[in-house]
Amino acid sequence: MKRIVMPIALLAAGFRAAAALAHAFLDHAVPAVGSTVTAAPKEVQIFYTQALEPAFSAATLTGADGQPIATAAASVDPQNPMELVLKLPPLTPGHYKVSWRVVSVDTHRTEGTFSFDIKP
Repeated sequence: MKRIVMPIALLAAGFRAAAALAHAFLDHAVPAVGSTVTAAPKEVQIFYTQALEPAFSAATLTGADGQPIATAAASVDPQNPMELVLKLPPLTPGHYKVSWRVVSVDTHRTEGTFSFDIKP
């Protein structure tokens, strides 16, 4: 009996670990998380560890004062379903925060924020 229970327990633990990894976590962004850039970007590219559901994935931008900045709606890149793109209006030097929430193709939701600065 012990020979059967141990493999089943290990198999079950493996399934739980795989399920925990089944979220679209932030991998990297352009501009880079926490970076200072010398020129205002025309878009923010956010890369995730899993493919995204376009209908349930979004991002917004706020300035240093916490006020939202009007942007086009974020969209999943049709060439790379692991990338969310936020097109930006012309930005002035300052501090900006990107807030994102995404749903991966396996229906898990994640969200977060990061910032970047534009040097004067």
